[in-house]
Amino acid sequence: MDRVIEKKKWSMKRILPMVGGVVILGFIAAAYFNNTGNTKLNVEQERLTISEVSKGNFQEFIPINGVVLPIQTIYLDAIEGGRVEELFAEDGAMLKKGQPIMKLANTDLELSLANQETSVFGLQTQMQYTRNLAAQATIQYQNSQADIDNGFAEAERLFKLNERLYREKVISEQDYKASLNAYNYQTRRRKLVSQTLKQDSVTTNQQINQMRETITRNQTTLALMRKKAQDLIVKAPVDGQLTSRNAEVGELKTRGQRLGQIDVLSGFKVRADIDEHYISKVFIGLMGEFTISDKTYKLKVKKVYSQVTNGRFQVDMEFVGTPPSNIRRGQTLQVRLSLSDDTQAILLTKGGFYQQTGGNWIFKVNENGTKAYKVDIQLGRQNPDYYEVMGGLKVGDKVVTSSYENYGDMQELVIKAPK
Repeated sequence: MDRVIEKKKWSMKRILPMVGGVVILGFIAAAYFNNTGNTKLNVEQERLTISEVSKGNFQEFIPINGVVLPIQTIYLDAIEGGRVEELFAEDGAMLKKGQPIMKLANTDLELSLANQETSVFGLQTQMQYTRNLAAQATIQYQNSQADIDNGFAEAERLFKLNERLYREKVISEQDYKASLNAYNYQTRRRKLVSQTLKQDSVTTNQQINQMRETITRNQTTLALMRKKAQDLIVKAPVDGQLTSRNAEVGELKTRGQRLGQIDVLSGFKVRADIDEHYISKVFIGLMGEFTISDKTYKLKVKKVYSQVTNGRFQVDMEFVGTPPSNIRRGQTLQVRLSLSDDTQAILLTKGGFYQQTGGNWIFKVNENGTKAYKVDIQLGRQNPDYYEVMGGLKVGDKVVTSSYENYGDMQELVIKAPK
């Protein structure tokens, strides 16, 4: 007898495809919500640094290292080249102004000096000889003029006498004209001699003046050469300490070569290297400070070197008030250079977050400290401790200031409290 077999409504063949469909739908839904909602990341609380935004005094400053140097350093360069003949002072010696340090020998310069002295002496002798000749010529012209004056006087006397006698018909016209011709001749002769004597005087004076100017120029050259010869003896230009002496007996030095330096020890200055990023913010008059033996001292920028080398530029600072008594040349000081005055500002503690965000956003912690959300912020000035908050945060807000290196593009951090 046949028996009717009932079909099962939920067989395995029907259940498996349905379960697979549900799983696929679940994955699709999860992917949708992950792409359209906030991406989250669970983070252990002890791995985070959470800081509170505060308000207080803010001053923009940078820490720099400065080296103590003498207030003034004068370099000794060879004004004239030569061989080091003698040393009068050792490296490190304390010198007085004008005290000899070393002597150089330069035979070419000494020979040129001797030739110049001979030339000047020869010119002086020649000028004296010219003066003597001019004096003799003047005496001769004056003797000639005396004879001519006498002849002129006699011709004038005879002419005037004959003129009167001729009017009285005592002498003939021939005698009168003869005396007239003699008078005119002596007049012209006297005039020519006077012009010659005057011209000779002018010519002589011109020759003497030209020779005097030549001698003056040669004497000036001689004085310069004597000074150059004196410069072969290197002397201290000021009171100070001789340092970095670079010369030994027998060594040949060329003109302009460094021989050493003198440090003026009447005071000190501080020279510091600063990153070129701050070159537009550093100027003369900025104040800095440093601490030695629990006492703070102030410095003022007095010179800014605009040349940038290897991404850094230099400044010189002077002490404001009395410097520390135990300070020494070459000592390194940690200086805090102020770039602005103290002002009230909203402050955010510096941290590793800045490397990933550039200061454009930060994770802000909610009130119960269980989550942190990404928010946009604006930061202004900074110093080694704080950023100045310009917008996006208020006093009392708590933010994550540690590094965001492992957070990728997360929009939200779920903070897991320690167990």
